[in-house]
Amino acid sequence: MRATYALPTLVFGFLLGGCSSDEPADSPAFVVATFNTGTTTGLGHDSPPDDGYGSAQAKISDQYYGDGLAWAKVIADTRGWFQQNPVDVVGFQEIFHPGECNTVPAEAKPGFVCETWQPGDPTVAQTIVGEGFQVACNVGHSDKCLAVRKSFGSIAGCDADLCLDFLRGSEVNGCGKGSRIGGAVIQLAAGGNLTVVNVHGSSGLAQSDQDCRALQFSQVFIDAGDGAPAANGARNVIFGDFNTDPGRMADFDESAALVNEYTGNGNPFHFVTAVGAEAPPTYAGLFDIDHVISDAFSGSCFVAGLSEGHAAVTETVYFDHKPHVCRLHAE
Repeated sequence: MRATYALPTLVFGFLLGGCSSDEPADSPAFVVATFNTGTTTGLGHDSPPDDGYGSAQAKISDQYYGDGLAWAKVIADTRGWFQQNPVDVVGFQEIFHPGECNTVPAEAKPGFVCETWQPGDPTVAQTIVGEGFQVACNVGHSDKCLAVRKSFGSIAGCDADLCLDFLRGSEVNGCGKGSRIGGAVIQLAAGGNLTVVNVHGSSGLAQSDQDCRALQFSQVFIDAGDGAPAANGARNVIFGDFNTDPGRMADFDESAALVNEYTGNGNPFHFVTAVGAEAPPTYAGLFDIDHVISDAFSGSCFVAGLSEGHAAVTETVYFDHKPHVCRLHAE
């Protein structure tokens, strides 16, 4: 296990965006994050603080916004959190794309992004990372996106600030619409390339769900649909919501076992985030399903709202995941 976590909380000190003096000049540190920004009706939305988002709004979110990040106050809180915790690359899962606001009825818009959003305005992903980022999204899935700080690098082949239906990956037949894997090559401002893969595995523990995840993870490690794995660069970072816990569920989830075939124990990739039975659970108090993996970088990570000294993104009862942030450096 490569991450420097200390139990029961994740304790470490680092300054985001900088590199320590003992790191070689040609191998600067950089910061990545993975953040499933979705919500669910199954949380205590009527609990304090009383900030306007309750069970009634949660039902609207579920019906019209796909439970993606769409509540205006939480969008503002998330933007503030990113300003306090700057990153170079972030993978989003379940982030509402306001291009779909035309499908939302007027009575379901108050308090949500669709109340004020107009075509040409920044998307939710663009809003929360702020100016100076390039955003690209999965094929057929505008709720799964990658954001890259322009001063860090640019997404190869994406010639705009926003590239929808762009990231490398393909739909798995019988496993829902669109691609749940999104790969890209980042052309680094300092020179060279970095391959990143944003993952959002299918949810559920039924055999069919495991089969879907296994096929999706196969795109990452074996074949993305064009004969090569999505993580096919000289240096790769894989992150996202795997919807399985490779450290706790591999004995009964074939998709978790597949991840472990390529990760750790002398395999090409390793976990940067904590993994295993003693890793603090970051989802539902039981599991670790959000991860950062690499073959070329190690680092230290924190989890917002769990790690000591790192506040939650918002006080509103909204997110059912917590963002993982890792400062990486070449091994």
